[in-house]
Amino acid sequence: MAVDVRTSKEMSGAAAPKALRVGFILSKSFTLSAFALFVDTLRLASDSEDRSRRVNCDWDVISSTRNFISSSSGIQVAPTAPFADPSSFDYIAVVGGLLNVEEPIDSYARTYLRKAADAGVGLIGLCTGSFILAEAGLLKGHTACVSWLHHRDFRARYPDIEATSEQIFRFDGKVATCAGGSSVADLAATLVRHHVGEAAERNALEILQIRHRRDATDVQPRNPLGLEARDRRVHLAIMMMEQHTEDLLSIDSIATMTNVSRRQLERLFESDMGASPSAIYMKIRMAAALTMVMRTNKPLIEIALETGFESLSHFTRRFRAAFGDTPSQIRRDGRRQAS
Repeated sequence: MAVDVRTSKEMSGAAAPKALRVGFILSKSFTLSAFALFVDTLRLASDSEDRSRRVNCDWDVISSTRNFISSSSGIQVAPTAPFADPSSFDYIAVVGGLLNVEEPIDSYARTYLRKAADAGVGLIGLCTGSFILAEAGLLKGHTACVSWLHHRDFRARYPDIEATSEQIFRFDGKVATCAGGSSVADLAATLVRHHVGEAAERNALEILQIRHRRDATDVQPRNPLGLEARDRRVHLAIMMMEQHTEDLLSIDSIATMTNVSRRQLERLFESDMGASPSAIYMKIRMAAALTMVMRTNKPLIEIALETGFESLSHFTRRFRAAFGDTPSQIRRDGRRQAS
């Protein structure tokens, strides 16, 4: 039997306050799926079944202009409201997109975000929205959750801001950041559960065909080099290795960060990977080096340093052992084939 979730105020025609209100700021070339997953979770949680009334949740796409905003896929979205008092929202969510876009949001939006932060409104960075929050100076003292795909870029741009790619999303005080992809629905469902309730969360997830909400501590799904790890600790260790190909971590440090002893980590790797942690780490470093040799024009010494080698000669020996040719030969042959 369907349950009418309207309050007596709504039935009498008076507007009831929404349990959760979110304002969306869409960057130039924003990720459409991140916006759509979040707003659809709110839509389905706001009402019973699929009736889509704004009973428990409300949302607006806010902007300084009425101009359409183009997503990275070319689909355009129109703003629905101007910048107003940020305190009218529980959260302002910035939806990021392509990283090569100059000034992804305008100065009015940056000022508005700072005003919202000063007012104690929650801020959310979706996908590369974390970059936008960092650029606006709103992640100082916070740890940002970024996708494994953008981890190196984030660390290069904002070396003074802590970043993690080990979680799908993260709450850090009044700031939430999310790796993007399907994890946006998990973050939105977490907010729904907190502000609206379990029944609303369940309604949204069931209609979205999501079996269960993942928690913030869930590890991002990533299998570098096709290294499929059954054990969560091995998976986490491999993610750390991939994120630290230049500033190398010791195996002891990786073991500590995964809450196991070095001996236990070595046993787990032998069981899951059939190789030691050191061997897998070297394989990951070599794969990163091969990608840079083939796809960039960086000097070889720079690639060597970025993959944790102190000298070009040591790097070249390791590279030849891994791939059968020197970096110079592979780069030259690759260019020959491309031409």
